[in-house]
Amino acid sequence: MRRSGSTASSAMARARGSSRPSEVSSEPGWWAGPSASRLRASARQASAAASPFSSWSRRPAAALTYTSSVPCTVKTGVLADPYTGATIHFVRGTTTSSAVQIDHVVALSDAWQKGAQQLTADVRTAFANDPLNLQATDGPTNMQKGDGDAATWLPPSKGVRCEYVARQVSVKAKYSLWLTQAEHDAIANILAGCPGQRGPGLRSGGGPRSRLLR
Repeated sequence: MRRSGSTASSAMARARGSSRPSEVSSEPGWWAGPSASRLRASARQASAAASPFSSWSRRPAAALTYTSSVPCTVKTGVLADPYTGATIHFVRGTTTSSAVQIDHVVALSDAWQKGAQQLTADVRTAFANDPLNLQATDGPTNMQKGDGDAATWLPPSKGVRCEYVARQVSVKAKYSLWLTQAEHDAIANILAGCPGQRGPGLRSGGGPRSRLLR
């Protein structure tokens, strides 16, 4: 799939040692403070707004039904999951809705440890809700990923890994987040096999938008 902007591999090349040691922290700190309820509410709204039956690879949805006449909350549908390649037949319910979950492509905890602590609450809210960083996927696979970065977790479907890590580069560039050396090397290794992979949202030629691009 073609995308505008610079290649993810060129963005990685411009990183030039942007890898930094992770700060000791944990995800709960991401949601702490007086704006915690607003952040959680915004994240829920973003998950609802991001159709759980679309993917960056434009795999089609099928047979969608909704809980009301307003096409907002999905009742049933079919997801062609990009992470596993599986077809998931979704039925909304207390014991079934978890079959499809919204993944943060760059996990909240990973972002918190790699620069998000320095962002304002409003920017952290934008990060948590950004469609660029939201992906509907198989629930158990999302749980398995947890807060993993590219050095510790990759989609089981190898065919989507180039696009997945390129998207992580774009998200981290957009929000001025950094990489550990292990993460940098893992992404570089994957992108070496797909040198023309475009990073969604990366400007042609780069620019000083992010520590990744310096």
